[in-house]
Amino acid sequence: MSDQSAELREAVRRRYAAAARQAAEGGSACCGPQAVEADERFGAHLYAAADRAALPAEALAASLGCGNPTAVADLHEGERVLDLGCGGGIDVLLSARRVGPAGKAYGLDMTEEMLALARAHAKKAGATNVEFLEGAIEAIPLPAGSVDVVISNCVVNLSTDKPAVFAEAFRVLAPGGRIGISDVVAEDGLTPDQRAERGDYAGCIAGALSFTEYRQGLEAAGFTDIEITPVLPLSRLGARDGTPITAGGMHSAIVRATKPKADMPR
Repeated sequence: MSDQSAELREAVRRRYAAAARQAAEGGSACCGPQAVEADERFGAHLYAAADRAALPAEALAASLGCGNPTAVADLHEGERVLDLGCGGGIDVLLSARRVGPAGKAYGLDMTEEMLALARAHAKKAGATNVEFLEGAIEAIPLPAGSVDVVISNCVVNLSTDKPAVFAEAFRVLAPGGRIGISDVVAEDGLTPDQRAERGDYAGCIAGALSFTEYRQGLEAAGFTDIEITPVLPLSRLGARDGTPITAGGMHSAIVRATKPKADMPR
């Protein structure tokens, strides 16, 4: 890992450790810099009222995502699900309810503070078919073929090695498994510098892939049946140092793809 990548990862870790502490103290947190105003594009209000009602209020307050990957992935009874960058555990808990006692939901996060929060939320919710793992999404601590579904909520954009994330998701999926991801994606016309102008790395913007880059990354990992669908434009994210932050050309998006039932040569 380069020095710059290590610095970016540490900046992300610090940002989300602080968000976990804030949520643990009774506050709320949102994906993005502190100065960014949360709106309908981020947080717990992206989930159905019935889902929100079934979760501890503390888990809802810790929601940081830009979508609802548990709905995107269309989970079924008995499936094994892995949430990459699980944060406070909202998607793990919802996944656990959907897959039922015969299934299992794993949550992976690199931030100790978030994992502590997630475990506390799982205990309060009475969830018994969940397990939280500490580690990086670029090196998933699970065996090959051990899950049926990989989900993630506004986290892949935070990785400094996205090819490794896609390759690891492909590795841990059983043949025929699938991904259901909510993420921030840039329009193809935006250069990396233009993305950085719209928001920082830890704020889910600068590290976002373009639609074409996302598709190419998934294809290179071996995924098929790839669908990347924009959901909401991120036209304005708030203000920083008194200056409005515009995010034209950035979108929250749904990403779906499948691991072939028989590994295909690449």
